Amino acid sequence: RLTATAKEGESLLEVVVNQNLSIDGFGACEGTLACSTCHLIFEEDVFQKLDAITDEELDMLDLAYGLTDTSRLGCQVCVKKAMDGLTVQVPAEVADMRRELEVGNSKIKG
Repeated sequence: RLTATAKEGESLLEVVVNQNLSIDGFGACEGTLACSTCHLIFEEDVFQKLDAITDEELDMLDLAYGLTDTSRLGCQVCVKKAMDGLTVQVPAEVADMRRELEVGNSKIKG
């Protein structure tokens, strides 16, 4: 369990980066909607209050491991005052092509 302080308007990805939270591989594309490494799982009541999800975010979520009905990308969810005390779950695994490429290259070399 990690605890962070956030500023209103920051994305949850920015919170992780700005607070130097140790979440391996989180936000690999730096919020450009090119990966799903900032995949977060919200509680149902909180999820219902989040801003609308875009088609681009849905496309990236389709690539996420452990996808749930309350999954969102942290780079697309901005902090609001009503989120004080928010708890979100980070999936145990992420889909990160960099790791697959590194493994693939290792196999070729090895």
